[in-house]
Amino acid sequence: MNYSEEVVNAARRLNIRPEAVQTYLDAGRGVRATGVERSFHTTVKPIGALCNLDCTYCYYLSKEELLEQKTRRIADEILERFVVDYIAAQDAEEIVFTWHGGEPTLMGLPFFERVVELQRRHLPPGRRVSNDLQTNGTLLDEAWCRFLAEHEFLVGLSIDGPREIHDVYRPTKGKTSSFDKVFAGARLLARHGVVFSALCTVNRHNAQHPLAVYRFLRDELGAKFMQFIPCVEPKRFEHTAPGFWTEQELAAPSSPRARPGTPFSIVTDWTVDPDDWGSFLAAIFDEWLEHDRGRVRVNLFESMFDQLAGRPAHLCTQSPICGKNVALENDGRVYSCDHYVYPEYELGRVGEKPLAELVFSLKQLEFGLDKHNKLPSECRACPYLKLCWGECPRTRLLKTRPGEGNLSYLCSGWKRFYAHAVPRAPRRPIGDPRLVPAVALLSKRAAP
Repeated sequence: MNYSEEVVNAARRLNIRPEAVQTYLDAGRGVRATGVERSFHTTVKPIGALCNLDCTYCYYLSKEELLEQKTRRIADEILERFVVDYIAAQDAEEIVFTWHGGEPTLMGLPFFERVVELQRRHLPPGRRVSNDLQTNGTLLDEAWCRFLAEHEFLVGLSIDGPREIHDVYRPTKGKTSSFDKVFAGARLLARHGVVFSALCTVNRHNAQHPLAVYRFLRDELGAKFMQFIPCVEPKRFEHTAPGFWTEQELAAPSSPRARPGTPFSIVTDWTVDPDDWGSFLAAIFDEWLEHDRGRVRVNLFESMFDQLAGRPAHLCTQSPICGKNVALENDGRVYSCDHYVYPEYELGRVGEKPLAELVFSLKQLEFGLDKHNKLPSECRACPYLKLCWGECPRTRLLKTRPGEGNLSYLCSGWKRFYAHAVPRAPRRPIGDPRLVPAVALLSKRAAP
């Protein structure tokens, strides 16, 4: 088959076959190769960066200024266009919508009633939708919880531990405690039978108290699902996009600059210390493995077990490539990832091009494969490569030698955790997942 010069050059640059590039681009135009189906995920920001809390470590509050957001709410015509395009761009049976922020409940309940109506109207026979809502929980009430239960929303509830830990970085706009309202929201969700997952941002402070955090989430909050997200923000993150740091803004792993709270540190003061991240996970892992495995779902641990058995990771951060999780802003602009909402990573706008063409584009393909193609030599030689895969590219703030960056800021922490946990995991060999880059960004349909 003859390929265009653009496809041939892209294949050479990305270290893949021209056939793989063409397969990916064709999918954006609705032409699917045999045995391949289109599948991706969108994190929707219907109210942009607007929030009723003023979390110190928030990576999103600054987007209002960066993106020059002139509107607070997504327009109805953009919403409907997105729903139509998103469903049409997917071949999977289930289409997952994730509503995020800012604080999405500020949109009000009528907005989400409209969402459900549009999904129902535009869903073809034989397909189904599901909805996730990430919220700080402070605005939840009986009406909200009845709606969430009726429509089977999965809720992610942001909470960082017991009151004295949670309130360190998660105050209201008036700098008062948010804990009581969040905890009350969790109680309402439980009373209405709404499935929720506790999302804990692991920062410089709560990383020092792993068991206090975990036992609170398990015993007092009653969470059966938990996500632990490391807080890593470089200095000047408000305006400097990941991957656009200068050589001077990177640090060697052994440098004091690679630690929060030190003079000339490359990260914010609230960023988790990398070694503390590893110790935090290790302490919780031991407690979970001894008492709670099978009744409490911790995404990082269960993903590790599956990866050790040769199955795919549950999380994009622990996968060999990325690019399958785009972000939609309230003005209709689409970005490569929720953590890459910067002008440099804009893919286009809903309504100007079909969503599939934006996602299955050469720009997004390159974004997704860069995670693998730019791994430093230290990662490629690491015994934990197939568990970590260099972690999320946005955390690659370290340099291993002159001219070679792209080492995760959290590298020492991941090594500490894996060295501790892998010997205690079920004795299964680490699989050898083959990297088929462009097609892997789609999905391989299982044989009938």
